[in-house]
This record gives sequence, structure tokens and C-alpha cells, in this order.
Amino acid sequence: MKNTTDRKKNAYIMVQGTMSNAGKSLITAGLCRVFMQEGYRVCPFKSQNMALNSFVTADNLEMGRAQVMQAEAAHTMPSVFMNPILLKPTGDMKSQVIVNGEVFADMNAGEYYAKKKEFIPVIKNALNRLAEEYEIIVIEGAGSPAEINLMDNDIVNMGVASLVDAPVILAGDIDRGGVFAQLYGTVMLLPENDRERIKGIVINKFRGDKAILDPGIERIEEMLNIPVCGVLPFMDIRLDDEDSLSERLDNTKKGDIDIAVIRLPHISNFTDFNVFDEFRGVEVRFVKDAFDLKDPDLLIIPGSKNTIGDMEYIRDRGIAEAVKEFAHGGKPVFGICGGYQMLGEKITDPDNSEGGGTTEGLKLLPVNTCLTGEKKRELCRDKFGKTGGIFGGLSGLGYSGYEIHMGKSSVTETDPDEFTGGGSGCSRGNVYGTYVHGIFDEDGVAEVMVRALYKAKGLIYKGDKVSRRSFKEREYDKLAEMIRNYMDMEYIHEIMGL
Repeated sequence: MKNTTDRKKNAYIMVQGTMSNAGKSLITAGLCRVFMQEGYRVCPFKSQNMALNSFVTADNLEMGRAQVMQAEAAHTMPSVFMNPILLKPTGDMKSQVIVNGEVFADMNAGEYYAKKKEFIPVIKNALNRLAEEYEIIVIEGAGSPAEINLMDNDIVNMGVASLVDAPVILAGDIDRGGVFAQLYGTVMLLPENDRERIKGIVINKFRGDKAILDPGIERIEEMLNIPVCGVLPFMDIRLDDEDSLSERLDNTKKGDIDIAVIRLPHISNFTDFNVFDEFRGVEVRFVKDAFDLKDPDLLIIPGSKNTIGDMEYIRDRGIAEAVKEFAHGGKPVFGICGGYQMLGEKITDPDNSEGGGTTEGLKLLPVNTCLTGEKKRELCRDKFGKTGGIFGGLSGLGYSGYEIHMGKSSVTETDPDEFTGGGSGCSRGNVYGTYVHGIFDEDGVAEVMVRALYKAKGLIYKGDKVSRRSFKEREYDKLAEMIRNYMDMEYIHEIMGL
């Protein structure tokens, strides 16, 4: 438990990695949970996040989902100050730049790189605002701090550490191999003053007998004069992932119930489907082409950051025809956000929001969509309207989530089934579409759907009831226990001045 009489006003720790997906997000979340359990007011921070998984805060602003997950671990409300800059790729060389939760501009890589230093006051302001409310700020870096072509304009790794004089923990992924080369190369490519900021090394995703690893640990400590303060085991922690490197996207297993999600090139918010992983016998697969689709029990078209481009993609890959055949055969199809737009009749982009143009949709729902430059960001809570088809049991059930999209969809029929409220979705037979992200997370929603899918196959679901909130709390506690057991928290406290 904390002793507030002998500590400085704010304490910081920064988690950097030798590469993307080295485990920074989960280590940050775990530290947030540990400090929260120790009685501190703690929050996460990441100055710049590039991800298509985003979230809407209570004040209808947009931020990256990884920092939302970390805020949940800390038992605090998500705030855009925890992620003041969010980059959402819209094409190979272009991103929508979101600053303090609102759209700033669409920029290509060169334009953003040239303006990066102009965002330093935004980052400083966010840190200052958090420092007013929280005792500890756990900062996450991005990619690698040793990108020598980016060091001069760094605003996310050592550049942030220097703003608050934060000690840095460097994490390496041993599961990919070459962890000692990762660690040594990263440290030695840094300028001397930045090397001195690295106070500890964590080897992540270790499998096997640690005694075999110990000689390497001793050698790397001698070579770098930096202690290894943790060796974290490879663990199945099922929390919301940050980006498309997530191992979940590569799952190909089929269970009693097979849910197939179209893996769009610009897929967004694929965390919408994580809740289904918690049901015994249910597997979620992400498919890239018509051949991989096979014959699932439920087909989902997820959100997209480039709806027209992704619609053309699924048409070119033969997926569009396969989806239509699947739906016409009476099987359930569910579209969320961009996926909902694709299920409609037509998508137009007169404002050039996503590259311009017009394309036909799948024509499975009576909906036309017009993309506009204005983004809707809104939390929502409502009840499902009159719902037909296999998921008729959802009728009248409560749901919550958030809308975050460009454009507006209008229903072309006079009396459609209003699947979700406020014009946010409609359904026809076994085809369902909605703009609401997170709609499956409300207790009871996914369970009704899973039971209906089992029944359609002549089976009975015999698993336990699933509460998404309770499940995540258990995962956060499991993560914190791992951090305590395998990291030297006494040393972490020491370098933070706690």
C-alpha cells in the first residue's frame, strides 16, 4: 500500500519495446492494475497511437482502444488525454489524424512527419492534465525507440520520456526469437542520454525452463549494464488487442459454432467480437477470401476505415458473391458500421471522405449510405427493436455501445425492422446491420445469439453464463498477478521514486 508522505507528487514509468507487438500494451495494463491495487490513482498514457480499433468516451470524443483497456485495468474513466493523437490509416500512405478526440486532418506520411513537432504542446498539455488528477502515469511507447530515421522527430518514445523524466523499461519478445539481439541492438542504437533512461529490461512471452535462459540474462546485463527486472511467461490473457498484428486474426480453428469474420484490408474495431471467445465451443475465424469462408454458422462483416475500397476488395476476391449466396441460403449475416453500409444497396462518397466515388453494396438490406466529411461519435444505450429471423430473441433486450463513423445511412423501405434505435440499424430476415460497436458486450446479448446458433444446429449450449465485465476483471487480475510474480516490483517502485 502506498505511503503518500514520502513520495513526489507524480511518478512515471514508461514501457517501450524492441518492436511492435512486443507486449507493451499488456505490460502497461498490468502495471496500471498493480498500482491501482496498491491504492494509487493511476492512469495510462500513449502520446500517439496508430490503430483502427478506437472508442468513444463519455464526452463523445475518440481515442485508441488499447488505452481504454488500460484505463479499465486502472479502474478509471477513459479520457482522450490518455491518447491525445490517434492515427487511423485510410490507405497505404494516408491516415486520418485525430487530435484530442476530434478529426484534425487527413494526411499522408510525409505531411504528418513534417508536422509532428507541432503536436508537442498537445502532448504536454495532456500529460499536465493527467498529472493534476493522477499520482502515477504509466506511459506506453510505440514500435521501437531505435528507429534511427525517426529519432529527430520522436514524439512517442524517448521524446516523451524526456518530457517527464520517466524511467524506461524495455520489453523484448523472446517468442519471435533473437531477443538478446533485439535488446542489445535497440539499446546500442540509442544516443547515450537515451540509453541512460533505460533502467530495466523485461523479456516477454517466455516458454520453458528459466534456468536455461539465465546465462543469457547474466551476459546481457553485463553487456548493457542494465538489469533484467522481469521474465514474463507466455500467457493467454484475453483482453482487447491494439492492432492488426493480433494473433487472434490468425485463428483458423472451428468449434461447435463457427463464426467467420471477413478480414477486410482496413478492418476496424475487430475487438467487437472478442466476447464470443468466452463461450465454450464457439470459435471466431477471420477469413480473407471466398475459399476460406466455407460454411460458417454466422458470418460477420466488421467495421472498415475505407468502406468503398473494402467493398471493391471483397467483390474482387469473390467474397461478395459468397456472402450473398450464404444469406440467400437462409444463414445469418451480421454487419457492423462499415459492414452495415456494405450490406446495403449503394454507397456514395461525394465529399471525397474515403477517396470518392460510388459503389454498389451487397443489396441484402434496404439501405443507401452517403459518406460525408462529418464524423459521428456517440455513446448509445437502447433496446433492440422488433427482430426477426434466427436472432428474434434479441427483441426488447437492452444493449449499449458507441457509434463512430463517417456518413449517414437511410432506409429505402417505408416500414423496415428497426434493429437498433435512432436509425442506427435495421434487419431483414436473417440479415442484421447496425452502426453500434460493442453491441455484443452487454450481458445477455451474445448469449442469446450463441444459444440460437446452437439450436439451429440441433444442439444445446451447455456452457456457463458469460459476463463480459466479470470476465475482463478476472483477466486484469490475472495479468496483475503475473506482473507481481515475474517482475521485480520492488525495483520498479525504486526507480519510480515510490
